[in-house]
Amino acid sequence: MTDLTDKTAVITGAASGIGLAAVEKFVEKGARIVAADIQDDKGKALETRFGKDTVRYVHCDVMETDQIAAALQTCVDAFGGLDILWNNAGHGGSPASVEEFDPDGWDMTMNLLLKSVFAGTHLAIPHMKARGGGAVVNTSSISAVCAGYAPVTYSVAKKGVAHFSKLAAAELAKYQIRVNAILPGFIATSIFGASLGLPREQADQMAEMLAQNGGKIQPIGRVGAGNDIAEMAAFLASDAGAFITGGEFVVDGGITVGPPHSWNEEAAGPILDALGITPEQAEQMAEALKQG
Repeated sequence: MTDLTDKTAVITGAASGIGLAAVEKFVEKGARIVAADIQDDKGKALETRFGKDTVRYVHCDVMETDQIAAALQTCVDAFGGLDILWNNAGHGGSPASVEEFDPDGWDMTMNLLLKSVFAGTHLAIPHMKARGGGAVVNTSSISAVCAGYAPVTYSVAKKGVAHFSKLAAAELAKYQIRVNAILPGFIATSIFGASLGLPREQADQMAEMLAQNGGKIQPIGRVGAGNDIAEMAAFLASDAGAFITGGEFVVDGGITVGPPHSWNEEAAGPILDALGITPEQAEQMAEALKQG
């Protein structure tokens, strides 16, 4: 059973989406949390909801290393130490293609999604050494392993997060600091709408539409929820996951198991696609052959 009783954690991007689900899950499992985000109204609402003895909110732009350091120090000062860091904050980043290439967008995306993970992990080391060990969880993406799920710059950054997690796990094992990456699939959060430049309210509405209508693209029949990722993170951060480090954990409802025809018998396969024949037409042809 996943138990985080007496554990302390810093979660970045904690005011909405996967981060909000993480705060809720970690509190449920017994942890005390510093919720780090730039959405001050939502962050302060978490303090009110759970109480400052359980959740402290800090304004933290993860592209500013000193603000990450301050969030970690807040956890030490408020709760006595740091056991868990979840580098989760993110955004869709630059939408530019390889052909277009946007140098400024590239730098911004890498700073937000990759440099911040490196910096957060680096800054957590002395605090976790003081506790005799700890757990770092990093949010990557299925776009790190497959094309077509996100813009190229975002995908490259998330691949970096996954590989960094393995390298950091190797280096930090001597301190009993475990590092793992989670690769979420389609999760119904506002990140998709925000990446399109929509205001937060409209981005939240888009997330709801995705939750209602996106199940048909997944073998499991539904789009993921923040709680699905939070459950995995809580397990990896807990003593139940004490023998796990350097892992890349795909949590995606099966969308990366293969093309639609591998799990949906109504979908056309590559041969039918090449021939320009629908599954219905193939069935009619087979029936005609049977009848001579």
